[in-house]
Amino acid sequence: MKIFLSFLFLLSFFASATESICYGTTANGHLDNGVQLPSNGANFVGYSNIARLAGRTYEHSTVYQIVVDAYTALEVSRPEKVFQYAETGFENGGEFKPHKTHRNGLSVDFMVPVVDEGDKSVHLPTNPWNKFGYNIEFDGSGKFESYRIDYEAMAAHIFELDKAAEISGVKIWRVIFDPKLQPYLLKTKYGEYLKAHIRFSTKPSWVRHDEHYHIDFDVPCK
Repeated sequence: MKIFLSFLFLLSFFASATESICYGTTANGHLDNGVQLPSNGANFVGYSNIARLAGRTYEHSTVYQIVVDAYTALEVSRPEKVFQYAETGFENGGEFKPHKTHRNGLSVDFMVPVVDEGDKSVHLPTNPWNKFGYNIEFDGSGKFESYRIDYEAMAAHIFELDKAAEISGVKIWRVIFDPKLQPYLLKTKYGEYLKAHIRFSTKPSWVRHDEHYHIDFDVPCK
């Protein structure tokens, strides 16, 4: 019993020791005690081990929990699908080139889930030659070479992120995704929910956001 109680104490101490504090805004802020996302899980991978080693996959501890919990939920709701996260931010936040945001641990990029020609869920190829996926360009319906955006899986992911955020006592502030591709997303079984609960970008961003969707979370900051 003593060993078990000691183990619980250590877990509690570790959790409190790694709790993050964000400052300012996503465009002008910084972060204390950023937490790095796992390199992979049962149904997800990061976009680049190189970028991970460069420290580009840290975020606020609350956002970390939301991201991981959403992937866990998707193992049940969409067990046949795989997912891939991309840029998040530095351990201490701050300027994060070439992004204009990602500065206080509340911004996360996710590569769009895709299917191949056999309609199998696969990861988008990300490597230094295509700027780790950010240089990929989908056409007006969401096709790139042999890949198609899996709008159903993407909608399910945003749904689970929103539910996980709610459980954590926060919410999604906004989702930035190519406005011309958004109608396909809103035609999925989750479309009505997304329309009612998620704030999507309405104008084209300075980069297209077709190969990834950017999500900012509304977490109280100093």
